[in-house]
Amino acid sequence: MKLRTLEELPGLVEGKKVVLANGCFDILHVGHLRYLEGARALGDTLVVALNSDRSVRAIKEPGRPILNENERVALVSALGCVDHVVVFDEPDVSRVIDVLRPAVHAKGTDYTEETVPERNKVLAYGGSVRITGDPKDHSTRDVIQSILQKQKR
Repeated sequence: MKLRTLEELPGLVEGKKVVLANGCFDILHVGHLRYLEGARALGDTLVVALNSDRSVRAIKEPGRPILNENERVALVSALGCVDHVVVFDEPDVSRVIDVLRPAVHAKGTDYTEETVPERNKVLAYGGSVRITGDPKDHSTRDVIQSILQKQKR
């Protein structure tokens, strides 16, 4: 497994062009994969910051996450494009950025470079913000709705 603590990450990635991607990754789908593969192509090593169960409950609709954080860590860790995974408890990834100071903070196509919430924090130390992945045609919410619709038939 690729799970690391936030405190050990800086030493593990020293001297590399670090790309940080983050999200809940609840019910892993092809949109997640394309986002992470695109992020990995932007640097030497990809760190994925994954929202803890508590963090997901604070920012998503009731009943989420579907998969617990240990299962989500295992799934994201299994992807070849991912080098390290760290779990964070806060509602956003600011603390991870403060500690890791990635060269690139990658977000999916549901953002623009101007709308990434942590943009100013990353730009302030000389990092960059990049958008990766395919168009936002995939979401966990849509996967859940599709399953529910098929159950009604």
